[in-house]
Amino acid sequence: MSRKDARTQGREAAPEAPAVRIRLDKWLWFARFGRTRTLAATYVEEGRVRVDGRRTVDPAYRVRVGHVLTLALPGQTRVVEVLDTGERRQGAPAAALLYRDLTEPSDPP
Repeated sequence: MSRKDARTQGREAAPEAPAVRIRLDKWLWFARFGRTRTLAATYVEEGRVRVDGRRTVDPAYRVRVGHVLTLALPGQTRVVEVLDTGERRQGAPAAALLYRDLTEPSDPP
């Protein structure tokens, strides 16, 4: 047995880092779905947001990468997958990198 094998024998694999989670209202604000964080929280409290198909009315609900959000915003309904939690609010081009739009295009009338 090599020295390296002897050192690692009996050790478990390092545990995965816990998934980073962020408040739903904060993520919506970071991703620019709400002009203010208060407005983003209002959308959640009014039941306009679903996380993985379940309605939530708690702005403090923790979202993580991989969650699919359905947003009933004024004038439109959007379905997005969370790709990143972000660290702060940035411009629109950087905010667009936080999610992937899964909304199906609607047919023109």
